[in-house]
Amino acid sequence: MAQLERKPSKASKRASLYFTLPILSWALYDFANTIFSSNINTIFFPFYIQEAIGDNEVLDQIASTFISYANAAASLLLVLFSPLYGVMIDRSGKKKKYMIPFTIIAVGATFMMGVFGNWDTGSTWGNLPVSLGLVIFFFIIAKFFYHSSLVFYDAMIGDIGKKEDLPLISGFGVAVGYIGTLVGLAVYPIVGKDGNEDAFIPTAILFLLFSLPLFFLYKDPETSQVKQNQTFFSGYKDIIQTFREMKSYHTIFTFMIAYFFLNDAISTTIAMMAVYAGTVVGFSSSAFILLYLVSTISSIIGSFIFGYITRAKGARKSIIYVSILLLVALATAVLAQDSIWFWAAGSMFGIALGSLWVTSRTFIVQLTPEEKRGQFFGLFAFSGKVSSIIGPFIYGSITLIFADLGTMASRLALGSLMILTLIGLIIMIRMKDEVQVQ
Repeated sequence: MAQLERKPSKASKRASLYFTLPILSWALYDFANTIFSSNINTIFFPFYIQEAIGDNEVLDQIASTFISYANAAASLLLVLFSPLYGVMIDRSGKKKKYMIPFTIIAVGATFMMGVFGNWDTGSTWGNLPVSLGLVIFFFIIAKFFYHSSLVFYDAMIGDIGKKEDLPLISGFGVAVGYIGTLVGLAVYPIVGKDGNEDAFIPTAILFLLFSLPLFFLYKDPETSQVKQNQTFFSGYKDIIQTFREMKSYHTIFTFMIAYFFLNDAISTTIAMMAVYAGTVVGFSSSAFILLYLVSTISSIIGSFIFGYITRAKGARKSIIYVSILLLVALATAVLAQDSIWFWAAGSMFGIALGSLWVTSRTFIVQLTPEEKRGQFFGLFAFSGKVSSIIGPFIYGSITLIFADLGTMASRLALGSLMILTLIGLIIMIRMKDEVQVQ
């Protein structure tokens, strides 16, 4: 009887898994970069652009176009470089070596957004204030290096836990990340009525602060498969060879096509939801912050739940469930006639957002051989960032072309994302269940 009492329960084993230093420091980096993602990408940068440009229904749509195209520009840079990052991982076995400087550059660019957002030079370029142009420029730099660092960060998951525990670790990381959203919103009280740029510098500081545990506590594993004396751009040769071997990796390439469409909808919604809620549904900035808090709590809960669903049902089926939920959330937002509809849409989207990252990251690890895992994470990022160009470009073009229709232009733009989600869902349904790579 005494022996039974001393035997650790499954719950205690799970808790000890989550709170080992490598896993906790890895999760805290999700905490850190989600502060950037929510504060800059989703809330305060779009609000800043809206304040600077929007003045009526037509200019509100032009502001949406600026936001969309800035996001597309950052994604274009990622399309060019993210596949090479994975090759760098496979060649050198190093992840932290590159993740740290990329993070620091992202932090620095975010800081500079705050500097120029608060400094009106008085000069203009193309009828726009130079300071506004510089904020947009540093936003593109910050977003590019933020997403670049994530290629190395995501690839670390295979180093910190057993394969059977990866769905739970992934879910834990995403959930901790969304707690970071709540901490990031602590900057809101210092933001004045017309001063969203005041959030940029505090966000940069928080991003750096909570990145430090991973900087110091994570160690790259020893590897014997290091290839020296090869140039950075020669990595494209490795990528071309992998594409030539596509038949051997049919499932993973099929998933990347599906992810292309699903991420298209996700990333564009993240970038545009603040402006859409304000101009279409009539949310004030404070009301949107509250909505975002509710959506974040939904993401935290959904991330934990889908960690267990993924472990029980498999990553493919879990991604199908998430895709259906995303489709319903988008439909609800497109048809929303009052705030109640949008509250429901925001909650469903929050669950879908966190859960897609949990399931897709796990799926990549399950399907890829270890010696090419970095390369496939790079291609995974490539797939996501190509979609992050096309989605915002389509959205911004629709709001630009149909700007004279006022808010209907934004409804049409958001509705286009439903088509992309449906395509991704169909591809996932037609896929066979995954066979785990040993």
